Amino acid sequence: MHLDPLSPPALEASLKAAAIHLPLPRSPISPDDLPTSDELWHWSGRLTHASLAAGIAVIFALAFHGLVFFALRRLARRSDAVADSVAVAQLNQPVRWSLVAMAISGATESDRLVAHLWSLASPFIVPALIGWMIYALMLVLTHVAQVHVGLDDVAADSRRRRTRITILSRLASFLIVLVTIALMMLGIPGVRHIGATLIASAGIMGLAVGAAAQPALKSLIAGIQIALTEPVRIDDVVVVDGETGRVEDIRLSYLVIRTPDERRVIVPTTKFLEASFQNWTRVGGITGHVVLPIMPGFEVAPIREAFLAKLAKRKEWDGRTGKLQVVEARVGSVELRLMMSAPDPSQLADLRFAMREAMLDWLRCEMPDALCMTT
Repeated sequence: MHLDPLSPPALEASLKAAAIHLPLPRSPISPDDLPTSDELWHWSGRLTHASLAAGIAVIFALAFHGLVFFALRRLARRSDAVADSVAVAQLNQPVRWSLVAMAISGATESDRLVAHLWSLASPFIVPALIGWMIYALMLVLTHVAQVHVGLDDVAADSRRRRTRITILSRLASFLIVLVTIALMMLGIPGVRHIGATLIASAGIMGLAVGAAAQPALKSLIAGIQIALTEPVRIDDVVVVDGETGRVEDIRLSYLVIRTPDERRVIVPTTKFLEASFQNWTRVGGITGHVVLPIMPGFEVAPIREAFLAKLAKRKEWDGRTGKLQVVEARVGSVELRLMMSAPDPSQLADLRFAMREAMLDWLRCEMPDALCMTT
């Protein structure tokens, strides 16, 4: 009997025949179900292949790095330039891990699992390696510049350049780290969304952050101004708030001053721009004096001649100032001021101590009665 294809009995028979060939619905997989042996075999094979692809690439990268830097170290030992050994030491680790990253990136062409994992990690690893490489290059350039400055014969020029190199290198380090962290954070989608939200609603929050960051920004700008205008330099002898010492280090936000008794005074950089201070090495030389009391009634001319003769023999004296003055005459004593000059404060201190001792010895031998025994 022939059935109409559109009749209900014919449709029912067609559906039953099609149901025979349809796959049975699978039951949902429970999180507690263990993987089957086929799944374990499949993923173990994929992991083994990915590990071999990445491992072979890493081994080749480390071997290439070892050969290249072995040759570079031998060349650096034979070279007289200090910068060669410094460059090899600073660039060793950044180049090694950069080559490893390049090797893993090349291995993504042979394995999809490595490509997937590298696509997840590369937004963090690549900016970090680039920042590390730039930071290492900056350290090498800083060391080379400091070596060349150290060979300079002019002390003032050497200190000025060393101050600029120190401040600018630390500013560059801060910027490199800041930009590197920012690039790494751009790889986090959540941080990008948070940043966009903060920018969209940055009204009152922007004012609060600006007010909170004002001291840090003020110190940063003050450090840059010190590097450019140079009111104070490394190794300058300064007097700040009654403390006398030598500038040992200059940071972006503070200066370290070493006092004669080996204390360290930390002074903010803004202090040198907003308040007055004394810089004893700003000009070429410094003048000081020693007070020598004698008894009244003795000639001053022989004492002056002896002072000038002894002063001329001292290597600390720069020849600018050398004179003896009678500054006070009272009943029972006469005060003589021995004026002298030296290139810098440390040499002036040595000169004053030496001349005081020398003149007291001369008076004891030549004019013992002139020594003032009472105050």
